[in-house]
Amino acid sequence: MPTIISHIIINRSLEEVYAFVATPGHWPRWHPSSLGVSGAVDHPLGVGEQVTEEFDVAGRRGSAVWTVTEAEPPHRWVIVGQIVGRGSGGTVAYQLTPHVGGTHFERRFRYRVAGPLTPEAALLLQGQVQAESDLALRQLKQLLEKERA
Repeated sequence: MPTIISHIIINRSLEEVYAFVATPGHWPRWHPSSLGVSGAVDHPLGVGEQVTEEFDVAGRRGSAVWTVTEAEPPHRWVIVGQIVGRGSGGTVAYQLTPHVGGTHFERRFRYRVAGPLTPEAALLLQGQVQAESDLALRQLKQLLEKERA
C-alpha cells in the first residue's frame, strides 16, 4: 500500500491542533479533497466513532466511512476508511509532537485502490495525492495561525 507522508510546523499548542484536526467538521476548511462530512462532526472523535466523508482525491470522487481506531489526545489519532461501494480505502494517522513555539504535525495516509493500475498510473496517482496532502497541511497551518492572530 502506498504511503503519503506530509508534515509541517504549526504555531499553536498540541491541544489546539489536535482538537481541530480530530474534529471532522473542520476537514473541508483545510483539506482540498474533503467536500463534506456527516455524522459525528462537531467534536474530536474517540475510538469507535464514525463519520462519512464526501471526497475528491486526485479526481476520484466518492464517499468514505471513517472509523477512529486510535485516539491518544493530544499526540496521536488514527482513522480507517472504507470507500462506499468499492474495495478500496485507507488509513490516516496524525502524529503531533511539541516543537519550539508550537506543534510538529505529521499526517500519514496509506491507501489501497480497487482494481489494477499500470505502474505509470500508480505513480501519477501517488504524486497527485502527495500534492493534495502537502497543500492540505499548508492550508491547515495558515488557517490555525490566522485564527490565533
